[in-house]
Amino acid sequence: MTPRTAAAQVEVTVDGRPVLVRPGTSVAAALLEQGRWDFRVDPVSGRDRGPYCGMGVCLECEVTVDGRAHVRSCLERVRAGMRIDTAAGEDA
Repeated sequence: MTPRTAAAQVEVTVDGRPVLVRPGTSVAAALLEQGRWDFRVDPVSGRDRGPYCGMGVCLECEVTVDGRAHVRSCLERVRAGMRIDTAAGEDA
C-alpha cells in the first residue's frame, strides 16, 4: 500500500478485526469490499442476510455500530475508529 493510499483510508473494526476503508464509504459498501455478504441472521429461517435494496427500506443490512443495534448499514457512513459488529460475525 502506498503512503498516498494509506492516507486516503481510515481504520474501522469489523467483528473485532481492523479494516482499512475510504472515509465516507457506507458501512454496507465497506463490508462488501471485504467480501462480506452476511450482515445479519434471519430470525425465522436462520439464514445469513445482507444488503438488498441499498436505500434503507428493506432492513436486511442492519448491523451494530459502536454498540448501537439495528443500524441500517447502507445509510451509515464509516468514520475512523468505528466498531462494526455483524450478527453473522458472532459465529465467525
